[in-house]
Amino acid sequence: MRKIKHLLIIGTLLFSVLLSSIPLASAADNEGYNELLGQPVVVYGEQLSDGQKDEVKRLLEVDASEMKELTVNGQDIAAYIDGNPNSNMYSSVKITHKDKGNGIVVNIVTSDNITQVTSDMYRNALLTAGVEDAVVEVASPVAVSGHSALTGIYKAYDDGGANLDKDRMEVANEELNLTTDLSDKEGISQEEVTALMTEIKKEIAEQDPVTREEVEEIVKEQLDKLEINLSEEDRQLLIDLFDKMRDLDIDFDKVKDQLEDITSAIKDKVKELDLDESFWEKVKTFFNDLIDSIASVFSS
Repeated sequence: MRKIKHLLIIGTLLFSVLLSSIPLASAADNEGYNELLGQPVVVYGEQLSDGQKDEVKRLLEVDASEMKELTVNGQDIAAYIDGNPNSNMYSSVKITHKDKGNGIVVNIVTSDNITQVTSDMYRNALLTAGVEDAVVEVASPVAVSGHSALTGIYKAYDDGGANLDKDRMEVANEELNLTTDLSDKEGISQEEVTALMTEIKKEIAEQDPVTREEVEEIVKEQLDKLEINLSEEDRQLLIDLFDKMRDLDIDFDKVKDQLEDITSAIKDKVKELDLDESFWEKVKTFFNDLIDSIASVFSS
């Protein structure tokens, strides 16, 4: 029994050391909001039951006395992006406005339940829509694709008088749909598709294309650069999307630094995934060894 106690003590200590390597949330995450920029806004999906709504409030740390609360529904999808008015809305968002120059930060609080859209996909689409300088938190108590969260963000900005351009909102929604569709293709990861979208925008900012043919050349160059193989149909969808952006005269040069940040975030994410796999593999190996050691004690 003494051997078993020693093994368990050692195991607990080693596991504590391993856990200490996981970064904890910084104090800056809870620094509050700037009153001069207005209250944070929480937008709930209309389909949430009372219990689910309470769960979202807990997840997003909603304080009703300090935040404005709204609800988004299918009619909002129809109004903002000409979408299906019968859509079911579960995704909910909290938007905290930041000082100019802070850029967009997106945190998916329930990553297991937002099944198709990543934080970098949201950031990319929001830049297209014209959203600036905010922390956006997304949550859902049930598994959903995550697409409807964009409409909730649009409603929050509209309610605050931001008057986002409808054409840009529609194109941003098309971008998000195409991004998730492409990432479902065999052999193409979410990170690769997000990198592709980001790099095309950066080149549009750099080259300022004036014709569809120039947009087509940029798309081709970036597909070749990232070694992504798409069908001719998917290539045309990409070209159509970015040609619409060119027609809208979206100034991606204005947000070029944020596009660079997305590129860096994608690279960091890949590295982190490798580290995470290594970390959890070590944990698994450690406990397997510990169990084997305890078993050997009993069998001796």
